[in-house]
Amino acid sequence: MDKIQKIFASCAAADRAALVIFCSCGYPDMDSSEQIIEDAIAAGADIIELGVPFSDPMADGAAIRQASEVALRQGATLKGVLAMAERLSKRHPDTGFILFSYMNVMLNYGLDALCTELRRIGVDGILAVDLPYEERAELADPCRSAGLHLIPLVSPMTSLERAAMIMGEATGFVYSVNICGITGVREKLPPEVAERLAALKERSPVPVAAGFGIADGESAKAIARVADGVVVGSAVINKLLAPGELETRRRDASELVRTLAGSMSRHA
Repeated sequence: MDKIQKIFASCAAADRAALVIFCSCGYPDMDSSEQIIEDAIAAGADIIELGVPFSDPMADGAAIRQASEVALRQGATLKGVLAMAERLSKRHPDTGFILFSYMNVMLNYGLDALCTELRRIGVDGILAVDLPYEERAELADPCRSAGLHLIPLVSPMTSLERAAMIMGEATGFVYSVNICGITGVREKLPPEVAERLAALKERSPVPVAAGFGIADGESAKAIARVADGVVVGSAVINKLLAPGELETRRRDASELVRTLAGSMSRHA
């Protein structure tokens, strides 16, 4: 049983969902973002998605786009993110780490070289936002060779038949997108989300984590009751983008993660 499997098994044994926190690496700068990830882990995050800033993100909402633009201006690179990931994984050997990136960035580095390096530094897998299922072999093969999970995405527009096909080859976990559109906080999640997640879990050989639109502890708890994991990004980044001193913004973001972590239990 590898680290990701252990995390989901441990959470299931405790009758709770795993908390997955997306972090925009390099915002507001590399050193600060490393501390923000440390804060998130201390506050209860089980898995960290290491968001690599990209100049033309197609799935990211306003908050993540803004954070990525700042990070790129500050000189954030994939190499810098990998160096940070190595330090974090050494300090937190029980925390899961998933590289969250776009294919252009990874192709520029070299897929075989990237997967080898990720394995060496203790990162557990990759989520490639813009990789179609039909073209997954390009990245799936080097991931498999390196013992990494390639985390698939399924959306509300993905038919259950196609979702079953996508999930059939999944390892680690599946990322189910709650709503159509880009990332970001929503005031209310659609009522059909729970039914959809139940259907996906019936068909998936691995845990199903759900993200997009989760704003607070209340919406996180609703998802935690039906999903194996809850993914939150924009709500935390919004705290960091707010006006004020960075120390205050970091504290507010950390407190939100702590609230989210406390909402993962499936008990009433």
